[in-house]
Amino acid sequence: MSESAATMRWVRACGLADLIPDEGFRLDVSPPVSIFLSEGEMFCLDDTCTHETYSLADGWVENCVVECALHFAKFDLRTGAVLSPPASAPLAAHELRVEGDDVHVLLPSHYMVKTRIADLHSRKAD
Repeated sequence: MSESAATMRWVRACGLADLIPDEGFRLDVSPPVSIFLSEGEMFCLDDTCTHETYSLADGWVENCVVECALHFAKFDLRTGAVLSPPASAPLAAHELRVEGDDVHVLLPSHYMVKTRIADLHSRKAD
C-alpha cells in the first residue's frame, strides 16, 4: 500500500451475511470496489477490469481468482495481479477488517463514498 495512513480511511462495506462464497459484492463508491469471499478468505479489489470497463463483481470466482465475464481476463484476489490477458494492468487491493458482524475496507481518501439518505436516517434512530 503506497498511500500514507493520513490519506486512508476505514469505511463500513457490508455485513458478513451479505457475502456469498465465490461471488462478488460491489460497494457503492467511486471508483467502485468489490469484496470477494473465496476459499474461506475475504478480499477487496477495485471492481473494474483493467482491460475494459466491466464489473468484476459480475465475474466468476474460484480458488482466489476472479475472471472477468466480458473478455475472460483473470486477476489474483490476494494481490490484484493479472493472471491472464487481455488485461495487462493490475487492480488495487484493499485491506479488510471485521468488527462484530460488519466488514470494513481501508480506502484511499480520494475514493468517493456514496451514502444513501435511508442510511443516514437509520443512524439517527440508533
